[in-house]
Amino acid sequence: IIDGEAVVTDKAGMPDFNALQNAVHNNPYGMYLCAFDILHLNGHDLRDIGCKARRELLSGIIKPHSRIRFSEALPGDAQSLLHLVEEVELEGIVSKRADSKYRSGLTSNWLKTKSFTVDEFELLGVERQPGEAAFALLAQPGTRTFVGSALISLGRDMKERLFKRVREHAG
Repeated sequence: IIDGEAVVTDKAGMPDFNALQNAVHNNPYGMYLCAFDILHLNGHDLRDIGCKARRELLSGIIKPHSRIRFSEALPGDAQSLLHLVEEVELEGIVSKRADSKYRSGLTSNWLKTKSFTVDEFELLGVERQPGEAAFALLAQPGTRTFVGSALISLGRDMKERLFKRVREHAG
């Protein structure tokens, strides 16, 4: 059992989340698995072995040019790595203790540090489907050019106020 994430890359070799969403339905052969860790191998439970040793096992079983690619560990301090990740606009980094055992869920043995930017956009509208999360449809200020969407993670009262305001200005 391998722990990893489905990925689609752009022409520059960078992960492309929009292309991944498209590939799920239209081009599953464009995806590959970026493998981070291994939990079981040939009937052996590896979760009590340290992270570094598990990753050495994992790197040894992945064949070159396969649909599974090994996620290489990057040397250096977290702050420098995060700076590089932000420069190339990746999502963030995951730091794990080399001797940590594999445990599901949140643990103090690993830390996910997300990269983000703060910017301002115009609200074009809201995409809302019953029983699903709502998304704000965003545009470059002054252009009404669609640039993407963002999950609306507001409390119920604030969401209703936002939806009311959108309906009032729709047209």
